Amino acid sequence: MTKKDDVLLDVRNLKKYFPMGSGGFGREKKVLKAVDNISFHINRGETFGLVGESGCGKSTTGRSIVRLHEVTDGEIWFDGKDVAKMKEKELKPFRKRMQAIFQDPYSSLNPSMNVSQIINEPMEIHGFGSRQDRQDRVLELLNKVGLKSEHIDRYPHEFSGGQRQRISIARALSVNPEFILCDEPISALDVSVQAQVVNMLEDLQGEFGLTYLFIAHDLSMVRHISNRIGVMYLGKLVELAPSDELYTHPAHPYTQALLSAIPVPDPKAAAMPSELLKGDLPSPLNDMQGCKFASRCPFATDHCRAEEPEWKEISPGHYTACHLY
Repeated sequence: MTKKDDVLLDVRNLKKYFPMGSGGFGREKKVLKAVDNISFHINRGETFGLVGESGCGKSTTGRSIVRLHEVTDGEIWFDGKDVAKMKEKELKPFRKRMQAIFQDPYSSLNPSMNVSQIINEPMEIHGFGSRQDRQDRVLELLNKVGLKSEHIDRYPHEFSGGQRQRISIARALSVNPEFILCDEPISALDVSVQAQVVNMLEDLQGEFGLTYLFIAHDLSMVRHISNRIGVMYLGKLVELAPSDELYTHPAHPYTQALLSAIPVPDPKAAAMPSELLKGDLPSPLNDMQGCKFASRCPFATDHCRAEEPEWKEISPGHYTACHLY
């Protein structure tokens, strides 16, 4: 059982809804339920993986947690403080402790600033040391992420995608955070660079005692880096388990389908199509009754289509929301 003191981040009944259009002519105003009442916690020093198809709400979840989105409802307890409803002035001390690395390093770096200015900026905002202290810190972080001191005066367009992501990581580390949102940090990188970046993130985690929320599409990479993994579908968590448990004993049909779609180095196995996941992702604007996965599930019954399944623990630390259990 997890001790309360071990939990750094505790997300409770989180909702993030986006109003879509004005309705008009007597029509009901539609709402996109990007994150729809999900709960999970992340322990100190842990990497929690969050996976699912594009549009499932995983990035919105991460951005809501670090308060880049206003929260519709729910609680986000960070080190014993609920940051969900805090105003910007109250949030500032937590901004230093909760940093983010984004999918596209080119769009997340200011093209008019050089490397020194990019990494310096968060430290200046939060009043970190003297000018010389900050410059020394920049050089130290460049070395930590595998870049050289001569890179300090260069601009983002002068680097490769992998190098730009290393600059993003150095910027996130500059203010000594405890928690880092890794929002698909490797999906825009070449395959040859992805493993280098993931291994570096693991080394930095060990050195600085960091806690990660790691969002990704690549389930094999998520297994490599994560202690526990949550699987999202249309704004809902459908399964949560320790990494190895999820991969060896997937419970929810959606998780089984995602795992069956992972390429394997076997020509015969690769030629076999997955029969578990058919059809397209339904529109999140549709107000669906019952299980949201029922329209694509090969095991769905009338019960599934009529009643939403409960979130339940099926083995120690392994949770799912499925009527099969």
